[in-house]
Amino acid sequence: MPIPTPSSPILLSKCVVFPDQPSAVPDLKLSVSDLPMLSCHYIQKGCLFTSPNLDDISVLDLLKRGLARTLSRFPPLAGRLITDRDGYVYIECNDAGVDFIHANAGEFFVRDLLVPGYVHDCFKEFFAFDRTVSFSGHFNSIMAVQITFLADGIFIGCSVNHAVTDGTSFWNFFNTFAEECKAAKSTTTVKRIGITPSPNFRRDSVLVSPAVLRLPASGPKVTFSGDVPLRERIFTFSREAILKLKAKTNQKKLIDNGDLTVTAVEIMGKQSNDKYCEINGKVGSIFESMYKNDSVTNQHANCEAITVATISSFQSLCALLWRSVTRARKLPPNKMTTFRMAVNCRHRLEPKLDPYYFGNAIQSVPTYATAGNVLSRDLRWCAEQLNENVMAHDNGMVRRFVEDWEGNPRLFPLGNADGASVTMGSSPRFPMYENDFGWGRPVAVRSGRANKFDGKISAFPNREGGGSVDLEVVLAPETMAGIESDWEFMQYVSWK
Repeated sequence: MPIPTPSSPILLSKCVVFPDQPSAVPDLKLSVSDLPMLSCHYIQKGCLFTSPNLDDISVLDLLKRGLARTLSRFPPLAGRLITDRDGYVYIECNDAGVDFIHANAGEFFVRDLLVPGYVHDCFKEFFAFDRTVSFSGHFNSIMAVQITFLADGIFIGCSVNHAVTDGTSFWNFFNTFAEECKAAKSTTTVKRIGITPSPNFRRDSVLVSPAVLRLPASGPKVTFSGDVPLRERIFTFSREAILKLKAKTNQKKLIDNGDLTVTAVEIMGKQSNDKYCEINGKVGSIFESMYKNDSVTNQHANCEAITVATISSFQSLCALLWRSVTRARKLPPNKMTTFRMAVNCRHRLEPKLDPYYFGNAIQSVPTYATAGNVLSRDLRWCAEQLNENVMAHDNGMVRRFVEDWEGNPRLFPLGNADGASVTMGSSPRFPMYENDFGWGRPVAVRSGRANKFDGKISAFPNREGGGSVDLEVVLAPETMAGIESDWEFMQYVSWK
């Protein structure tokens, strides 16, 4: 299939949308998790839809009305950043509004943009605030919404200041926006009952600190180069492939007497307490296997009592990627590599934050290992290193991260300065496909140019659901070519 030549959409109009109700939220102080993001680009995420059965003007009017109602539930997004005389940064919830942009890219059809694995360059043009640093929220709007009409579809792209929201808050907003638009589209007189939880704006946790982050008057700059050549692809992993991968990382040999090999595998993690075993390569319930194989029953009747350390599906996938990227980079064995995972601190802190706490409540957890160890050890070993670090990131560790930052306030060093790092962001648990504006679910989720560098990976749920995952992978061209020819990695990739 020929790929259309990328071109910029035509800007047709731009206006400001204000909340339909005045804000009652006080100014919100940026936290220890917010402040380091001032040097990061605005988050850029959006959803691609097939055409609504409405004319363009009706669609725009509907989206503006829905956005105004949503902003009343998310007043900080309609505000501006301010810095007081003591150096503290706040979100001023002043109802200043958000940018609303109408654009046309009528030369593109939805099918042109959904070639498996390929990320079309045009998506980078479907967002406002291209490569804009979050500090600029002092003099720009905190959020912009761009509506781009295609020949047979529509793309709704949101750009949001990363010092104001993390992924959890971003998708809570996006889900609410869709819900409000769908309700506004409804012609029924039945009173709408909102299903999207309201954000929590409390600022009384350990994340809100008296420490001051000193910044130059001109503001910070991003900590990575935006001019190096990169390739971007989306790799899809089906539910079946991920279960197979998880089974591999959770194997623990119980019996190996030459004729019979039994390994314990916990397949479904938190979704099931059932233990599984693999007998000569066939996976089944330990209880079922005991009935079918007397030698297991007679010799190992206590097999079901064995506890297997559970490595999650996502950690298994991260370990696979860590190995493949390290191999493709052809690093010397003694080179230290880093795999960073963003963890949600809302449920890790004690007392816990509200699940819909508004703002950043994430910390970057690094796992280190030499290239030699990553490649000479097996997949399970790599997954165990990631698992141990994530499991150790409890209330005490979150607080130690906070104390460390307070002792040396600093911006987050996003990038791959040593050429041996991988940074995993976003989450396949985010409800990205639960955005129905009144014309059905998205056919795809895509991002813009923001915060992309060699080694930046973003995890999305796949549209098919059921635990399938899309990885948006950004790498140096030669590294991307390496993982595309890496059998260990590609055997799990789906081409649907």
